[in-house]
Amino acid sequence: MTNVPQNAYNDLLDNAVTQLIKDKLELLFREEIKNFMEVEQSENARNFRNGYYERTYDTRYGKIDDLRVPRDRNGEFHTQLFEPYQRREGWLEEAVIQMYKGGMSTREVAKFIESMYGAQYSPTTVSNITRTVMEDIEAWQKRPLERRYSVIYLDGLYVKLRRNSVSSEVVYLAMGIDEKGYRQILGFYVGGHESSNGWREVLKDLKQRGATDVLVGAFDGLPGLEEAFREIYPKADVQHCIVHKVRATFPKIRVADKTEFLGDLKLVYTALDGEVARAVFDGFKAKWSKQYPKEVKSWEEQLPTLLTFYKYPQLTWAAIYTTNAIERTNKELRKRLRPMNSLTNIEAAEKIIYLQATDYNEQWYGRAIRGFSDPETKAVFEKMYKERYGSNE
Repeated sequence: MTNVPQNAYNDLLDNAVTQLIKDKLELLFREEIKNFMEVEQSENARNFRNGYYERTYDTRYGKIDDLRVPRDRNGEFHTQLFEPYQRREGWLEEAVIQMYKGGMSTREVAKFIESMYGAQYSPTTVSNITRTVMEDIEAWQKRPLERRYSVIYLDGLYVKLRRNSVSSEVVYLAMGIDEKGYRQILGFYVGGHESSNGWREVLKDLKQRGATDVLVGAFDGLPGLEEAFREIYPKADVQHCIVHKVRATFPKIRVADKTEFLGDLKLVYTALDGEVARAVFDGFKAKWSKQYPKEVKSWEEQLPTLLTFYKYPQLTWAAIYTTNAIERTNKELRKRLRPMNSLTNIEAAEKIIYLQATDYNEQWYGRAIRGFSDPETKAVFEKMYKERYGSNE
């Protein structure tokens, strides 16, 4: 082979691989029709083999021009390896879906496929291929949820959608940590503008799908959201995101005071326990209430829900007192959506978000969040579940 040019060598290798695949497929066909004739059809069937027909079939390793597929006299046998009129293995369609998930527009995907493979894929064809995902989305959005969730996070992000005109609309996103400590995206809901009524419908859906026992809900201070959450989950605690609260306070403090003010504030939510935190806040209030009365009062009024995390095992505090986890997920979703500019419709947004959400859930499955898998933490949570909701029978 040393005298064979590299290109010729590559061609020989490709042909060998394609021939191997052809041989293996035809072997499978022969086993299929043998099983059909001897096992699947009824004993009284008057049916016999009837030779072969040839067809082309594109695979990721090359095109097979003369694939021999067996047939029967009655035309009842059909191979299970592909559909009767399928001319291509599903790898290219899968590649289309993956590129679309990565944020490429249908037009960009079509151009890429044509440049790489010579296949004439119009944007409409690409859209039709990705539309098959919609059936999966519907099933995924209706799937049953776990009964118990230690934490449910709620957060929204805005995307540009085209209806009669282009406008920003919200994607409601719900994420949970179940009793095993596994994180998962529970659902997403696209359309409209963020409101407490919108969140109420989201929470109703989560509960109807089986998420009935929740210990704490973590979210920002959107007006009416706390009331909506307590209406659906009256036995759960509410944790307002401390990071959101700090961000909201930051611009209102003079530059000269920012470091000292925020440093004193940090001592409140990094205290050893809830009792110490409230005592530290009293000192913070005495020091800063004259200079920043509105800001201090705002913290004081919201303090019960800002310090909720102290009721839970210490190893879980970092995961409970902030919605950073769901915000990071939203940030990644924005990156996927941004290259699309104005998405054509809600369906396009749902396809991208669904593909990314299922990817995340696969990555997270079986990997407990730090602190939640600790035996002592699990024992405390189990006690909380039983006290609020009874046994998990």
